[in-house]
Amino acid sequence: MNRPTSCDAPLSYLARNPVPAFPGWWAALGPGIVWMALAQGSGELIWWPYLIAKYGLTFLFLLIPACLLQYPINIEIGRYTLLTGESIFHGFIRLSRTFGILLWILMSVSFFWFGAFASAGGTAMAALTHFPDGWDTRSQSLFWGYCSIAVFFTAIVLSKVVYALVERFMKGVAVITVAGLLWACLQPDVIAAMPSFFRGLMGPVGAPPRPWEAQDATKLLTAIAFAGLGGFWILLYSYWLRDKGVGMAAHMGKITGPIAGKPEVITSDGFLPNSSPADEDHWKKWQLFLRTDVSIGILGNLSTTLMTCLLAYALLFPKGLLPQDYELAVVQSRFFEVGWGTIGRLLFLLVAAAFLADTWLATADAVSRMQADIVHILFPKSRRIALRTWYYIFLGLLTLITSLTMALDAPGTLILLSAVIGFAGTVMFPIALYLLNYQLLAPQLPKWARPPRNGPWVLGLSFLVYLGLALTYGWSMLAG
Repeated sequence: MNRPTSCDAPLSYLARNPVPAFPGWWAALGPGIVWMALAQGSGELIWWPYLIAKYGLTFLFLLIPACLLQYPINIEIGRYTLLTGESIFHGFIRLSRTFGILLWILMSVSFFWFGAFASAGGTAMAALTHFPDGWDTRSQSLFWGYCSIAVFFTAIVLSKVVYALVERFMKGVAVITVAGLLWACLQPDVIAAMPSFFRGLMGPVGAPPRPWEAQDATKLLTAIAFAGLGGFWILLYSYWLRDKGVGMAAHMGKITGPIAGKPEVITSDGFLPNSSPADEDHWKKWQLFLRTDVSIGILGNLSTTLMTCLLAYALLFPKGLLPQDYELAVVQSRFFEVGWGTIGRLLFLLVAAAFLADTWLATADAVSRMQADIVHILFPKSRRIALRTWYYIFLGLLTLITSLTMALDAPGTLILLSAVIGFAGTVMFPIALYLLNYQLLAPQLPKWARPPRNGPWVLGLSFLVYLGLALTYGWSMLAG
């Protein structure tokens, strides 16, 4: 009898391995912070401040539910990787090869435009330096966007362990961003706006300050569905967990950089946990880690989004200033300027450049991992080439593709296009995760490792909300 390949083998085929001991919080935490820092470069800086600056507190009450809605989805994504060591895409392909290939196609198309985040960061550097001299704003922004891509690409190639580079950089960006925003929120003009702002979190406050414009439907959908990381971005969390080596992923190996010498052997198929009392004890600690790490990502992201919305309400809304086109980061420089003057404005532009451009770094890394992983899963003969080699092939292709697509339109338009494509995945994920973790994986696990009974209800709620958003969006587009 032929041995089944990794994508069509049943989960019962996987070998059993001990659940690794929890290494301690300082060593384990990281993927949630990377997720938080990556999320800071989209909805937090762009779409929520835009909506608040334009419509005041009209939609603010949707922010907290939108962020919390992602919690059960992230937990289930992390659960699969911690219990098997496999990526969530590997799980989806096990669930259905056709479904996995469909998601692969949608994911690939949705990430063609993520170079727009590099050009969005370039808007900050262009405003900061006005270099190259004599170029218009668009050309300057693209110049700095290409420079940031070149720097990050070189850093990845020269790193010994790629994930370690990404995590360290993203942690630094997260700390600087939170500290800077917190300082800006403590200025008198902002503090004065807090009472009405916090009332807006409870529900709409009065009539909208201006009529609704149909072209903002996509921006509102993106702000709600991507409050944090939505669409295919949410799947990146699985790959950070895997390369961090948490749970059963400790048995899988890591992608090393070219300067690390011979590539580490990376296992394609995962493992199932043993059922001893020691394994149960270890899993309880990993469960707590997963809930904590996901909460750090969600609550950290929520706090930064609330701060940018507060700043937009206090400083941009009264003046009718809207972040858009090639001034996505420039308008928000008033966030820091109110407290620190010109120095604050320059500081904000540096921070904005970092946490917009770092979106390209984290996304290029994670999407290259996804593509290499999927090729190894679907095409067993491709394993003759090391996963690290496939990773760098896709990194080169993504660098080329995003460098071309970022020049096609203003960054805001391209980011919206990527978000709309990715939203199709968001609607499907709750159902797929239920079938994967509760129907396919659970029977293969010891009783103590099976998901909770209330899990399907929570996933069902997420599905209904995302489906409702999709239908509302489709109706608004037809009506418009």
